[in-house]
Amino acid sequence: MATPPDLAIFPQPGLLQRMVNDGHVVAAPDAVEEKVDEGWSEDWKNYGTVDGEFYAAPLMASVKSFVWYSPKAFEENGYEVPKTWDELMTLTQTIADEQGSDTTKPWCAGIESGGATGWPATDFIEDMVLRSAGADVYDQWVAGEIPFNDPQIAEAVDMAGDILKNPDYTNGGLGDPRTIATTSFNDGGLPILDGECFMYRMASFYEAQWPEGTDVGPDGDAFAFYLPGMTEDESPLLTAGEFVGAFNDREATQAVQAYMASGDWANTRVEIGGVVSANKAVDPELASSDVLRQAIELLQDEGAVARFDGSDLMPSEVGAGSFWTGMVDWINGSETQPVLDQIAASWPSS
Repeated sequence: MATPPDLAIFPQPGLLQRMVNDGHVVAAPDAVEEKVDEGWSEDWKNYGTVDGEFYAAPLMASVKSFVWYSPKAFEENGYEVPKTWDELMTLTQTIADEQGSDTTKPWCAGIESGGATGWPATDFIEDMVLRSAGADVYDQWVAGEIPFNDPQIAEAVDMAGDILKNPDYTNGGLGDPRTIATTSFNDGGLPILDGECFMYRMASFYEAQWPEGTDVGPDGDAFAFYLPGMTEDESPLLTAGEFVGAFNDREATQAVQAYMASGDWANTRVEIGGVVSANKAVDPELASSDVLRQAIELLQDEGAVARFDGSDLMPSEVGAGSFWTGMVDWINGSETQPVLDQIAASWPSS
C-alpha cells in the first residue's frame, strides 16, 4: 500500500468530506485553526469543516463571476460595461443587432474539459441562482434542502439559456450553440481577439489562457468585468478555492499546515504571481495583474454576498457527475425540466 503524503490540497470541499468520512484526514490542530480564525471569514472556515470539526485551512481562491471582453473593442463600438443584469442583456441584444452575423455573436462559450466536461456550465447556472433566487435559496439548493428541479432553479437555468442556447447570441466564431459542448473552456474566449465575439463568462484564472503577447488590462485586448447582479446594489460573488488537509499529526506536518494558513504565506504566494487568496491580510497591490487585483478586491468586499462553487459542495455523484453531464445534454438541446428532473433523481438519499 502506498504511503499517503503528509499534506494534500483539496480542490473541492465535497472531496475533503469524503476523505474525512473514510478516515484518511486528521483534524487540524489549534495552531492552524487560530490562523484561520484570524485571517479568513467564517464561510471559508466552514468549507474546511466536516460535521462540526475543522480539518482543512483555505489556501488559494478564484473569482468565478467574471465576464471577459476586449476593452478596445468596447471603446471602438461605444459599448459600456453593464452594471445590472438588464443592462447586460440590453448590451447583448445591441451587439447582436449591430454586429451579428453567421460568424460574429455577442457571446462565445466552451464547456469541454476532458473528464470534467460540463463544469463551466454549472458555474454559469450557480451564478444565475445567486442572482435570480438569492443566497438563501442557493444554500438550500446546494445542501439538497430544496430539490434540484425546484421552479426557482429552473428559472435560473433558463436565464443562462437565454444567452447560451440562443443562436443569435452564441457561439461567436465557433458555430451554433451546440458547439459550446465540444469547445474547450481554454479556447472558448479566444474569438474575442478576432472580433468574432464580445463576451465570455469565465473565472479569474482564465487570464492564463490568453496567447503570449495579448495585452491584458483595462485598456487592452482582453480584460474582465464583474458579472452584474440584478441591481447595482447587489453583488453576488461565486468563488472557488483549495483547502490544505493533513494525513498525520506529526509536529512538522502541523507546522507547515499552520504556515500555509497564514497571511504571511498568502502574501508571499500572491506576490510570486498568477494566483489570488481570500485571506484578509492579503494586500491587493501585491497581485501580479490588474485582473487578479480586481479579484482580491472583490473577495475582500464585505458587502458582497459570496458563495462557494455549488457543484464543488454538492455530493460528488451530483456535483462532479449528473450536474456536469446534465448540462452537456442541456446545451445539446434537451429541455430544462427533464434535465433537472434527472439530476434531482440522482441526489443520494440521506
